[in-house]
Amino acid sequence: MRLRHADGTVVHLAYCTNVHAGDDLEDVLNHLDRFCLPVRRHLGVDLLGVGLWLAAPAAAALAADPAATARLRTALEERGLETVTLNGFPYRGFQEPVVKHRVYHPDWADPARLRYTLDCAEALAGLLPDDAARGSVSTLPFAWRTPWEEESAQRAAANLARLGEGLADLEQRTGRTVRVGMEPEPGCVVETTSDAVRHLGDVDHERVGVTLDLCHLATGFEDPDAAVARVGDAGLSVVKAQVSAALQGADPSDPDTLTALADFDESRFLHQVRGREADGTVRSRDDLPDALRGDAPLPVRADGVPVPWRVHVHVPLGAELEAPLDSTLADTCASLEALVGGPSPRTDHLEVETYTWGVLPDHLRPSTDDELAARIAGELGWARDVLVDLGLKELP
Repeated sequence: MRLRHADGTVVHLAYCTNVHAGDDLEDVLNHLDRFCLPVRRHLGVDLLGVGLWLAAPAAAALAADPAATARLRTALEERGLETVTLNGFPYRGFQEPVVKHRVYHPDWADPARLRYTLDCAEALAGLLPDDAARGSVSTLPFAWRTPWEEESAQRAAANLARLGEGLADLEQRTGRTVRVGMEPEPGCVVETTSDAVRHLGDVDHERVGVTLDLCHLATGFEDPDAAVARVGDAGLSVVKAQVSAALQGADPSDPDTLTALADFDESRFLHQVRGREADGTVRSRDDLPDALRGDAPLPVRADGVPVPWRVHVHVPLGAELEAPLDSTLADTCASLEALVGGPSPRTDHLEVETYTWGVLPDHLRPSTDDELAARIAGELGWARDVLVDLGLKELP
């Protein structure tokens, strides 16, 4: 979907296809009819934005074959779909039975990460609609925080310099601008927007910036206004924002809250947990089972006061969770206001990224392809309504 900001900027809203399994180009093409077209029909719009996830094999195939890229672009257009953004974070196998820490490999110290990201950018340059101002690709925040030595940091810095050069070359060759945004995530080398500012000072700021995942932002208890301002004040662009919400338990000292949180403990994805004490101190555990029952469970009370927990679970937008749990939808709304509610938008690419539909508790999990498409359409409708309330106008 496209919406127009009051200053005239076209803001793109899409959903991310990393919720669908598949690593090769034929999988991507099959998803268009199996999922993307039904989402558009459920939403009742003529044009649907699709944030494609291209696993490394699919990205390499498209980058090497302009005819294959043209075939995919035609397939999108014929179905009333468009792509201005790609998810370049997971390298491959993102919906396999166990992902966990594998999603952070290869990291930015590895040349394979650079090749993959440039392949994504090359493919996206060929997929962009003619009237799109630019494209965006999200990427991982260097690496998981351990092991990460000075040598790794130096190799990553060199690869990011080559990334800027490659994106500049792409723009010169194709006339299309593609930017890459590093996505802060709990537990990674770049966990917060402050980390992003510190680590991205020497990158090509015209082409490399930040992707703000609003679930990650909320999990870390970052203030939306301060986070967005911090990125801009450092001269970094918000290349895109992933519109998402985290799981929240206001009082984990309540046994019913812990029992309800345990329902979200599953084996495929990593679910980092953060708890904030009354003095602002944030305590962390790397995964939900560590917080619930590890050798050092996350504190549930400090100085007699409950320590609210936030969990890196991408809760569907607009979903009503059963008490005593809720989500950080209020933070999501505040983040959207900080991003696009001002006199000019801080980003023009928004992507709904709820990739956890297949591992949610049974009462939240869709049971058929069409039900999944309807739920995704509901998330997009929720995001659209929030944007309209902020003054944006939906374009036909």
